[in-house]
Amino acid sequence: MTSGVKVTDVVVSIFNDMKVRKAQADEEEKKKRKKAVLFRLSDDMKNIIVAENEEILQGEVGKNVKDPYLHFVKMLPPDDCRYALYDATYETKEMKKEDLVFIFWAPDSANLKSKMVYASSKEAIKKKFDGIKHEWQVNGLEDLKERRNLAEKLGGTSVVSLEGYPI
Repeated sequence: MTSGVKVTDVVVSIFNDMKVRKAQADEEEKKKRKKAVLFRLSDDMKNIIVAENEEILQGEVGKNVKDPYLHFVKMLPPDDCRYALYDATYETKEMKKEDLVFIFWAPDSANLKSKMVYASSKEAIKKKFDGIKHEWQVNGLEDLKERRNLAEKLGGTSVVSLEGYPI
């Protein structure tokens, strides 16, 4: 079942910017790249839009954002659903990697109507996020608190660190 909710062009543009890593990007451009961003339904529940001021920029990591993963977890509303893109930096036993993760945040405490509309609109946003390798549905903070859970989504037991913190 789909909800008929539309994904705004801004959401698609943000995804494309996060997906494409410009090797020749200068330091200023790199600082403006998004590390994480939240998306929400518009108030009329007809569009998926960018959640205002709910992002982490690469330039903030290491400065005002010491641990981007924990900062991201704190951005999620405790009682409402969200979609998110998280640009995970992790290390396996062989190499350092970066992958985008699409996260569907649907906490148990969210109201039923919100959970239903977000769930039925998820396919619309996923179709726009072409090439996403990792998807994670999260229903509570207990799933997120352990960075090991995200590490398992990224590469199972071969992941040894996430955002520079050991697993």
